[in-house]
Formats: sequence, structure tokens, C-alpha cells
Amino acid sequence: MFETKELRRGNVTLKVAKGHFATNHSHINYYIDITDQKIRLADAKAAAAELAKHYNNTKIDTILCMDSMALVGAFLADYLTGNARSVNDPNTICVVEPEYNTSGQMFFRDNVKHHIRNKNVLILVASASTGYTAKRGISGTSYYGGNVVGIAGIYRAVDEVAGIPIYSIYSPVDLPDYQSFDYNECPYCKAGRGLDAMVHTNGYTKL
Repeated sequence: MFETKELRRGNVTLKVAKGHFATNHSHINYYIDITDQKIRLADAKAAAAELAKHYNNTKIDTILCMDSMALVGAFLADYLTGNARSVNDPNTICVVEPEYNTSGQMFFRDNVKHHIRNKNVLILVASASTGYTAKRGISGTSYYGGNVVGIAGIYRAVDEVAGIPIYSIYSPVDLPDYQSFDYNECPYCKAGRGLDAMVHTNGYTKL
């Protein structure tokens, strides 16, 4: 059984578990549980309020929600169009989620892609441990002709992706011993320690 604890910042509580975990692109020593922010109204709203502080002066047309972050994205759009400090006018921000084909490539259907092309896009991720998901968002946005103006997330272990700063509620300051490893370089695997769980944007499966 892996260790668990809670981090608190303002009204945002983050659950984390320490152990040996595998994602679809790395091994990590912490599972960052963002389930509550994704599905619970009060938690999503609190997270969006924190993230909105970074983007009041950024013109945003579209929030691209990766990692099933649409609920947070909707509240974030509301905050960014509903206060006097924001440069965005009411009813101007769209909130979209990508789809993926059988090869894992991100795409937008014809009735959605005009919300990306020639638009200022904020990429919203659950967490950025290696920047892999954010890179996919940047690549997809660029392919469809959009302009990435920022990256936001609940947690980040990296400061920027492709030269774009990541603003987050939690960072390595809160988890100074957080580590991410390439599959072939994982010290836990080399020491013969088994995985505690497989983790995914939708949760984890114990092993």
C-alpha cells in the first residue's frame, strides 16, 4: 500500500500518493490525484479561480482542455470573462476538448476546428510531469493553425514546454522529492521494486 497525503493551497486540496507508478510515457514516484478537480463542482471552481489569476491580462479565444479538464476549463472561462481586470469580453471564450484517432493522433472535427484556427489558445492540463501532454496540445494547436498563448495546470514538475511557461497551483516547491524517469532509467525498476499502480488521466489501477 502506498503512502498518501494532502496538499492545501487556498481552497484547493490536492491528494498525492508516494510509490512506484507507471504512466503511458514515464515512471513516477508520486501519483497526483486530480479526480476531485475534474468532477466535483466546488473543487473545479476553486482550481479555476486560482489559475485565472495568471491570465487576466492574456487575450484568450479558446481553452483547449486536455486530460478531461473541461469542468475546470468552463469555470476558468467564466472567471476570465466575468471580472473587470480581465482583457476578455463576456461570451467570447470557447472551451473545447480534443479527440484522438486509433493511432493516438489528436484531431478536431470540422464543426470545432474553427475555434482553433487563428485563435489564441490556452492549453489546460491536469498535471505536467514531463510536459508530454502539453507538447501534444501545442503540436495539435499548431497543426490546426492556432496560437498557443499559455499552458495551465493543477500541478507541474517542469517550468516550461517549448519555451512557453506553465502556470500551476502546485509545483516542485510543494513536492520537492517528486521525480519522473524514462522507462529504461527508472531506479526502482533497476532495484527490482515492482509497480504499485498504473496511472492514467482518469485514475489508477493497483497492481
